[in-house]
Amino acid sequence: MRWEKAAKKDYTSLIQLWEKSVLATHDFLKQGDREAIKTEIPTYFPQLELKMWYQDDRFIGFSGVNEKHLEMLFIDPGETGNGFGSNILTSLIENDGIKSVDVNEDNKQAAAFYLKNGFQVISKSKQDDQGRNYPILHLALKKL
Repeated sequence: MRWEKAAKKDYTSLIQLWEKSVLATHDFLKQGDREAIKTEIPTYFPQLELKMWYQDDRFIGFSGVNEKHLEMLFIDPGETGNGFGSNILTSLIENDGIKSVDVNEDNKQAAAFYLKNGFQVISKSKQDDQGRNYPILHLALKKL
């Protein structure tokens, strides 16, 4: 597996993968909220260290990091269950010093993924950062 730094020219590919992933995993999102978030996501990209992840020549996912906080990690739903997410997360922890991540409480699959990979819940918010009524779990990497 390898990664490349994402550039502005890649934003369309990132949003397409984001939408495919969200449709497969975020069934709790209202359609209007999903559409609003889709337009907001690219505004965050310039503040993040964006990496596009590849297996051979297949674009399998992307990550966005800001100051040791994993802001986003999305995997192509056709590639989930193959260990790519865990491999990417391990790389981000070891090479980028990731210490924390937030996850929608209603995204049970993602919450379980992070808990399985060494994170623990440290707090909870009733709403997301935009004030929508989607509870957020704030997780931190367990200290060894």
